[in-house]
Parts: sequence; C-alpha cells; structure tokens
Amino acid sequence: MADVLGMLLTIAILLIVVITFVVVIVAIYAKAPLETKYESTGGGLGGSFDAIWMPSAHEAGMERDRQTKRTAPAPAPGDPLSRIDGERIVIDI
Repeated sequence: MADVLGMLLTIAILLIVVITFVVVIVAIYAKAPLETKYESTGGGLGGSFDAIWMPSAHEAGMERDRQTKRTAPAPAPGDPLSRIDGERIVIDI
C-alpha cells in the first residue's frame, strides 16, 4: 500500500510542477505587448500553436505580416510632395 501511495504522490507532484510551469509561461506570454509577441524569429512552434488553438490570432499575424511586407507605390511625376506632420512624414496613397 505504501508503494502505491508513494507512486501516486510522485505523479501528483510531477503534474503540479508541469501545470505550474505551463501556467507561468502562458501568464508571461499573455502580458507581453502585441507588438513584441511576434518579433522573435522562433515563431515556428508558436505559429503552429496559434494556427491550431487560436485561428483568429494566426490570421491576424498573417495579415500583419502581409501589410508589413507591402511596399508603398512610387510617386508619379507631378504628384505633390509628402507632408511632414510633427515628427512623421505622411505619404498619401
């Protein structure tokens, strides 16, 4: 009986450690700003996790990547120059 109780206690402790680890990782990941969540290059595993468990986040990431890679059109001759708004240069598309 003591062997079974010891084995169950060992399994319970291991489960508690694993669950605590997962909860801490999720809590740290959830508190990160959206802009910094996806900056790292190690997004392969996280991207597949988002695609399965949070499809809306995966789709939002794909759209963000698409918009980031999009280039601004070259100005045509005769177009007005861009305007400066404070510290930002505004280019009308």
